[in-house]
Amino acid sequence: MTAILIFFFGHWFLSLFFHSFFLHRYASHQMYTTSRRWEKTIYFLTWFSHGSSFLVPRAYGIMHRMHHTYSDTEKDPHSPYFFKDVIQMMLHTSRIFSNLSSGIDQPEPQFTEKYLPVWDKLDRIGHSIITRAFFVLAYTAFYIYFAPSLWWFLLLPIHFLMGPIQGAIVNWCGHKYGYRNYSNDDHSKNSTPFGILLMGELFQNNHHYDKENANFARKWFEFDMTYIIMLGLNKIKVIHLIPAVVEIKS
Repeated sequence: MTAILIFFFGHWFLSLFFHSFFLHRYASHQMYTTSRRWEKTIYFLTWFSHGSSFLVPRAYGIMHRMHHTYSDTEKDPHSPYFFKDVIQMMLHTSRIFSNLSSGIDQPEPQFTEKYLPVWDKLDRIGHSIITRAFFVLAYTAFYIYFAPSLWWFLLLPIHFLMGPIQGAIVNWCGHKYGYRNYSNDDHSKNSTPFGILLMGELFQNNHHYDKENANFARKWFEFDMTYIIMLGLNKIKVIHLIPAVVEIKS
């Protein structure tokens, strides 16, 4: 049982960190700069930690920029206000993501003006059915060896879809439940204590108010673990944090 718990929570928080740190705060918002070598290293670790649910960074970045521009309108790729449940929202998001990844849909120029990280070879490998199947089999094999009973196998679907599940929780809960520090032109909210458990990602109201600020926490009781780690990486010069431009909104 201990091995399963360590594996599950290790996979959850490692995947969540690279989801927040690389896909969200770098690919989507360019909140920091880094060397080409470190970008490749972080890119690889993002793929490895996401495994079967790898999200191509370029497509993720485009879709997230769309989310901010069209937040909680009909053109938002994943607003909970246009779907009857979170499953329908996830399926809709998946279709948009798949079309962007494959090139079926071309994004508006405004969503590709800023830098988007691309590693074509790793994207092809990570996005392939064979690679995803390999990770699925690896997760299953671990459970076969270590799970004390069949009940534990109910956790496997979370491993298989780790990245999309984390995104769905943030986009659904972060726009439906919680409190607001700021009046935005959308329904974004802060969800505490879940904002802490999601490594800062559920402080959506704070983030939508000041989307270029790498620190998603504002109040004394809000804690953004991803940002704390980023401060450490900035100190040892793995990344260089870009100071947020203070924007006064009426």
